[in-house]
Amino acid sequence: MPTLAAMPTIRPARKADLPQLVQTYNHYIEHTIVTFDTDPVSVEDRVAWFETFAETGPHRLLVACKGEQVLGCASSAPYRTHAAFGRTVEFGIYLDPAVRARGIGSALYASLIDALRAEPVHVAVAGIALPNEASVALHRKFGFTEVGVFEEYACKRAAYISSLWMQRRL
Repeated sequence: MPTLAAMPTIRPARKADLPQLVQTYNHYIEHTIVTFDTDPVSVEDRVAWFETFAETGPHRLLVACKGEQVLGCASSAPYRTHAAFGRTVEFGIYLDPAVRARGIGSALYASLIDALRAEPVHVAVAGIALPNEASVALHRKFGFTEVGVFEEYACKRAAYISSLWMQRRL
């Protein structure tokens, strides 16, 4: 576990972070099944996504940084567009592959959950493409419980993918 001095700064994402966020996201698109996007995205493609977040309110995008280097992000995005889901958010997290298993994901989630405590959020959900034991463990660590599995409901690179869905009341 890194020392406190070695931990990155956690802050709200800035538009200037988009190139690094896109680079990290594209790694997961191209080399894993953890995102269901199949083609790399551009910064321009991600602007509308970025603009769904704010520095206050239930929809946040936090980044972990060392200086100007963005190491990863965690988000609380709208779950669905229906008004009935207004108090539900969907959590997501992506880390630069070079910094995984160093406590950065935990630092991001702790900050995100803390930021949402005063917001009108009742429940957070997360869908985790399987297998992904690291993500399952991270969510369990932060009090998410298993809801169920969508079996083979997506297909990427000719392989069917299942997702474990988890939730946590905030």
